[in-house]
Amino acid sequence: MTIPLQVTFQDFPPSAAIETRIREEVAKLERYAEWITRCRVVVSEPHRSRHKGRLFEVRIFMPLAGGGDVAVDRGRPGDGAHEDVYVAIRDAFQAATRQLRVHIRKKRVHADRQHREAVAES
Repeated sequence: MTIPLQVTFQDFPPSAAIETRIREEVAKLERYAEWITRCRVVVSEPHRSRHKGRLFEVRIFMPLAGGGDVAVDRGRPGDGAHEDVYVAIRDAFQAATRQLRVHIRKKRVHADRQHREAVAES
């Protein structure tokens, strides 16, 4: 099962290399494909500053099966790490993976608790 993906570029021209990197990151999420209904990624360069360099923002939105969603908005950190679009993409997908794991863990604990309560009642 592949995760439906939509990639949008804002404030700078689309890049096949950047889109390929995003597809590689989404492919890493395939082990969670049963939970993810689709994935939308927006890569933008909102402010072009001659003094600070190019800073990129990456936003990820993934609605999840059974309710809930993963939303990541990796804006510009103060240290300038996101001057490299690939670092911004990596950081955003790491944050999305963490949120996804927390969501799955909570769902499993809740389902396990309900199962134990049902067994105790019978």
